[in-house]
Amino acid sequence: MQLSSTAFQEGAVIPVVHTGDGQDRSPPLTWSGAPGAAKSFALVCDDPDAPRGTWVHWVLFNLPADQHELPAGGPLPPGALQGKNDFGKLGYGGPAPPRGKPHRYYFRVYALDTILSLPEGATKPQLEQAMKGHILATGQLMGKYSR
Repeated sequence: MQLSSTAFQEGAVIPVVHTGDGQDRSPPLTWSGAPGAAKSFALVCDDPDAPRGTWVHWVLFNLPADQHELPAGGPLPPGALQGKNDFGKLGYGGPAPPRGKPHRYYFRVYALDTILSLPEGATKPQLEQAMKGHILATGQLMGKYSR
């Protein structure tokens, strides 16, 4: 699968509007190449360069199978649920790294052969456990941000 954004290209800088220094709005995302057997999609955004280990910025799951894009800042399609990020909140929390070197932010979309039985507020580890054996395809987009 391919995951892309009109806000930034692979490996490019994420615009300030989509960060904790701006409006903290999720970027627009589009994915293609999903298998026809997909019943839902999940999405995770995390930062492997965080000082205390990988920091989770967004957990989203049960996106409908006919959904192939998310507009900037939402809204989410009916049925989609958001998990808890490492800021302790539901939904998207944009890049807010400590000053210094650029951090990498990986957006990953997963095509799943099922609709997950997870409650809103599920964490990334809970999502990963629930997705085991159900991932049909994945796509990834990486952007960078620094202060």
